[in-house]
Amino acid sequence: MDIKSRFIEIYSSNIKRAGADKLLEYLESPASDFFTAPASARFHGAYAGGLAEHSINVYECLSDYMERDRVKNTYRLTASAESIAIAALLHDLCKINCYKPGFRNTKDETGKWIKVPTFEYDDKLPYGHGEKSVYIITGFMRLSREEAFAIRYHMGFSGTEDPRNVGNAFEMFPLAFALATADMEATYFLEGKS
Repeated sequence: MDIKSRFIEIYSSNIKRAGADKLLEYLESPASDFFTAPASARFHGAYAGGLAEHSINVYECLSDYMERDRVKNTYRLTASAESIAIAALLHDLCKINCYKPGFRNTKDETGKWIKVPTFEYDDKLPYGHGEKSVYIITGFMRLSREEAFAIRYHMGFSGTEDPRNVGNAFEMFPLAFALATADMEATYFLEGKS
């Protein structure tokens, strides 16, 4: 099964709330490059389709994290299948329509300068990272407070936010910590630098 079909299967079987169908229509429409966009310009998922693949990887990491004995029994962290799918699959909607194909110069193995294809970041709606994803999603469907904070703070301490806010969000909304952990696991262990 290709990445787009897998994403749609996970999305459709888990996300049932009002407006979810319209959000999926948008993701599939010509107004969105979600299924062809990279996840980054030069690092993880820096290829066409990388964003959708990264979203699935985060979903799988978050689902696995939530099933760990320690998470369930010691931390008593729970979330519905719908919340897990929403947080993981939609956390990076902020990257839609931000990456444009371009070139950069680099040296080949002989030291000769060559042009290689890359992506350039050009955000036409600079509303932040996690907060922009929340903004896009809520244009189609409501989020619970836990889902909104998880998506907003999914960059964890690696973002530019005030660390006190990140820590407070993790304490108040444990799904935020779980999503940040899953995002880092997918980014650094499954995907790595391209």
